[in-house]
Amino acid sequence: MPSRAKKSSLVAATLASVGVVYGDIGTSPLYAFKESLRALGENGLAPEAILGILSLITWALFIIVTLKYVVILLRADNQGEGGILSLMALIQHHIQNHKAWIFALGMIGAAMFYGDAIITPAISVLSAVEGLKLVAPHISHLIIPISLVIIAGLFIVQTHGTEKIAWCFGPIMALWFVVLALGGLPHIAAHPGVWHALNPAFGIHFLLTHGKSAIIALGAVFLAVTGAEALYADLGHFGKRPIRLAWLVLVLPALLLNYFGQAALVLAHPEAAGDSFYLLYPQWALLPMVILSTIATIIASQAVISGAYSMTYQAIQLGLLPRLNVRYTSMKHYGQIYIPEVNWLLLGGVILLIGMFHTSSNLASAYGIAVTTTMVITGILMLIAMRRLWHWPLYLTLLLMLPLICIDLVFLGGNLLKVFEGGFIPLLVAGLLIAMMYTWRAGTEVLNKQFANKKHTLEYLLQCVAEQTPTRIPGTAVYLSKDTQYIPSALLQNLEHYNVLHEHVVLLTLRFSNTPYIPTAQRLEIKHLAEDFTQVTMLFGFMQSPNIPKALQLLHRQQPALPLKKVSYFVSRRHILASATFGLPLWQDRLFIAMANNTGDTADFFSLPRNCVVELGVQVKI
Repeated sequence: MPSRAKKSSLVAATLASVGVVYGDIGTSPLYAFKESLRALGENGLAPEAILGILSLITWALFIIVTLKYVVILLRADNQGEGGILSLMALIQHHIQNHKAWIFALGMIGAAMFYGDAIITPAISVLSAVEGLKLVAPHISHLIIPISLVIIAGLFIVQTHGTEKIAWCFGPIMALWFVVLALGGLPHIAAHPGVWHALNPAFGIHFLLTHGKSAIIALGAVFLAVTGAEALYADLGHFGKRPIRLAWLVLVLPALLLNYFGQAALVLAHPEAAGDSFYLLYPQWALLPMVILSTIATIIASQAVISGAYSMTYQAIQLGLLPRLNVRYTSMKHYGQIYIPEVNWLLLGGVILLIGMFHTSSNLASAYGIAVTTTMVITGILMLIAMRRLWHWPLYLTLLLMLPLICIDLVFLGGNLLKVFEGGFIPLLVAGLLIAMMYTWRAGTEVLNKQFANKKHTLEYLLQCVAEQTPTRIPGTAVYLSKDTQYIPSALLQNLEHYNVLHEHVVLLTLRFSNTPYIPTAQRLEIKHLAEDFTQVTMLFGFMQSPNIPKALQLLHRQQPALPLKKVSYFVSRRHILASATFGLPLWQDRLFIAMANNTGDTADFFSLPRNCVVELGVQVKI
């Protein structure tokens, strides 16, 4: 019985991973092959060009997705979690030197992810709805409005979470992959010669004989693997085995059969190159395929949006972004969160892209640069992890990773040629985010240095209490503090202005680890400063919710004498002023202040009851 239950659990997790992990890469057949041929112009219809493109797509799936991500990168988990920020944190945790540039690589890779997060919903939904041109040409003018309505609806429903409908994502995407395979099989059977593309020599010959056109086509070929980062990013949700099983058993075979089917169709009917995906299917199946494609692209977009929430949350915990309003949309699944600011910014970006580019073919020019950059950085970080964490021999590390990094660089070169055709969009988005992340990190350090000159030690606090004998009122006061060595400014203001203290005082400092989760037994560090003063350090992993009232229950179990029925939470609020005389450049000061003013509510972030929170302000220049 246990083995049967374990097998059933593996099947369920594998099916669920199909619905979340593989949405992006699974909808690539809608546009990847046709855009690769389109990049070659008239030369794209030559048989050797068709087989060359097909060979490049095939071996990109084999090398980049299967070898690099499924086989290698899934091994580099940070306590079960994956993704570029998780990998960066893992390396920083084990390496004492060179932390600054490792941090910079992770920051750049994370910023590039958002460029992909904006483009994916736009190109996916547009490419699906464009199938209406074949079903009902007279309503072609409605493609953009229909796409906008679908996308707006997708982002609006995020406020309610996806728990009630997420259970069907896996089965729908499994059906999608089966239909992909079935669409390609008849055409492959009619033209079995396409199997020659399994020989990498066709791809190599294509690259050697087509010059600059081949490099341009590489940028489009890369569209077939743009969802590969999701394999690693979603590692913590499903685990290695379900993700690998889903890829090898269902996703990879279905994708190959569909791409080979599209190539066989175009070889037989060159006029089908412009709609090689939808024309795989008979006329009666076109409308059902448009509907199924649209649903599949909505699910794919949902996965990318959820990934953007998770990436933002990790960035907040690692100190790269200010605290935002994070809402949990599921009582059962911790990873299902909603961040309003990210949601509406993504929606605005997607609408802007559709308004600028109008078609999925035009959007393809903007797609790929951000993802290839992230892949190059992930490869470099993985090389460091293999050498410094796993202690692999240098020759073996270079033998395995250098070719993979070089392949990523070749694809990056192909995508960089698209910068002036729209590729600048994700670069602008990433550049803005890099500036914001760097400014927030640097501004926080400057701010901490400013406050360091005005801080008083805990010894000073105990001395003041002994000399001034402040009035004590019933209850417990919890003062949030960033530094365990100094008095929280809110507590100091209470003493200086009101000479009042609660009967029990807890100085609470939160620490966020580079590891995703901290076990319950290691969550609290308790130090008694005096009879009624307790210093508590709470440890959270960067994937854990900093719920202070819940964590205080752990304190109560260890310190039952500490009353928690009547608790007041004191928070210091800083009013920041820009200064051109020291600290950051003035433009960064203003950016930092703007970000700080839009920081999420402290009570919401720490799950504090609003009627128990007291905020005391202090003014500071940076």
